[in-house]
Amino acid sequence: MPLSPEKKQQLEATLREFVGKPIGPPYQGRDAVNEPMIRQWCDAMGDTNPAYLDPAAAKESVHGGIVAPPTMLQAWTMHGFEMAKGYDEPTNEEQRLHKILSEHGYTGVVGTNTAQGYTRYLRPGDSVSAEIVIESISEEKATALGIGYFIVTRTSFRDQDGEEVGWMTFRVLKYIPAQQPQAAADAPAGQPAVPGRIRAPKGHDNAWWWDRVDEGTFPIQKCNACGTLHHPPRPMCSACRSQDLGWVEASGRGTLHSFTVIRHPQFPGYDFPIVAALVDLEEGTRIVSNVVECPPEDVHIGMALEGFIHEDEDGFKLPLFRPAA
Repeated sequence: MPLSPEKKQQLEATLREFVGKPIGPPYQGRDAVNEPMIRQWCDAMGDTNPAYLDPAAAKESVHGGIVAPPTMLQAWTMHGFEMAKGYDEPTNEEQRLHKILSEHGYTGVVGTNTAQGYTRYLRPGDSVSAEIVIESISEEKATALGIGYFIVTRTSFRDQDGEEVGWMTFRVLKYIPAQQPQAAADAPAGQPAVPGRIRAPKGHDNAWWWDRVDEGTFPIQKCNACGTLHHPPRPMCSACRSQDLGWVEASGRGTLHSFTVIRHPQFPGYDFPIVAALVDLEEGTRIVSNVVECPPEDVHIGMALEGFIHEDEDGFKLPLFRPAA
């Protein structure tokens, strides 16, 4: 239920006090930039740039030696998900902000977008630290998920000399969940509706993919010019830059390339723990999905998987994987 005008005014006055605050002191990456982590990242991403992987070729390049992919910037300082500790006893200003909003009914949270900027390439031996500041909090906005506030944090990454090497902004929506009409209709009298899985937004480049999934097929984008497969869908072929794109139906067979088990934070509409998986499809491309029908402790890299189209109770369809028969 929306707040009264008086309570909303008090809340927004409190929110404004957070703008411009660091969430806490800067924190240091546990390990210096190093080649093993670079190789692992490139392997997972399918990046074969010799400037990242081949010392001889990198030495002859404009870099004069091995450099790290810029998109690894955040990886050097990541130290686990603090949200897993909960917000009953906040340990930083960001957690305190989220707790205040939750106590006022804004219990939902969803990431909306992120952006990164790179000042210079990182090299093996560089030591990276990060400082996060609450950059802005919007006025209350009405969205399809519910009314809420957009919170933007800005992370500044610095090297061992204190020089900025890059930055990242991350925006989340903290909202009062809107009741879904179908869920409300199906809920027993006097009980709140059970929320469903958050549906992926459909845009110009991916709506066709979700439409094919809704039809019960497992589509993979294919360049009609050179035959390269892509996932997720994109507006242009990464290999030949053609915009003549089609699709093929994947068999769904594949092997598990990598995975992680997500236990926190727990969002309504999902069954935890979740096995988030990177799957090598037999057609030659990869897809991120979930492994189901298998205890997390039995999941292992290299296991054979088969894909299928799962349908939620509210009709939402998406590809999932289970151990191959």
